[in-house]
Amino acid sequence: MKGERFRARFGVFAECLLTGVWIAVAALPLVTLPAALAAGAGHLRRTVEGEDTGARSFAAELRAALRGGGWGVGLAFWAALALVAVDLVLVRALPVPGGRPAGALAILAALWGTVTVLRAATAWRPGASWRALLQGAARRALRDPAGSLLVVCGLAVVAASAWFSAPLALPALGLLVAGALAAEHRTTAARVTV
Repeated sequence: MKGERFRARFGVFAECLLTGVWIAVAALPLVTLPAALAAGAGHLRRTVEGEDTGARSFAAELRAALRGGGWGVGLAFWAALALVAVDLVLVRALPVPGGRPAGALAILAALWGTVTVLRAATAWRPGASWRALLQGAARRALRDPAGSLLVVCGLAVVAASAWFSAPLALPALGLLVAGALAAEHRTTAARVTV
């Protein structure tokens, strides 16, 4: 009995790592990152629910997320991060009053935007509107600080993995998506019990 539970849990962990690699490969063009995260979340969700899933279903869900506007979300996400980077460069280059708080606020805004995109991607289902998902995820990111902190910790795991050894960041993406799924599950479970 214990051996079966261990194998099942280890199987989910291994699936997270494999999914991270799939997400990294699918997100190589960068603008496909939200769609790749959505496909990875769908793959992990089906794995946990005991459904049969694999690379073909991941690819099909990736195509559906891209057709549904996932590339546009990716483009807007990277544009927003570039804007934050420019803001940080300007804050460091020009000694203006209030520059440090503005830089800190820009970093917090970038974190909030990243958490919002991750939470929206994990809530995505085929046929869902990215705009509606992003609006809901933005609210959940603020109303559920513990869940958002869970996602930020997942981002820290990816960053630490990349710092330690860049190839480790690829499977860590799967752990990040698993953390975002857990945060979304917490929010759903809280709404059901209230």
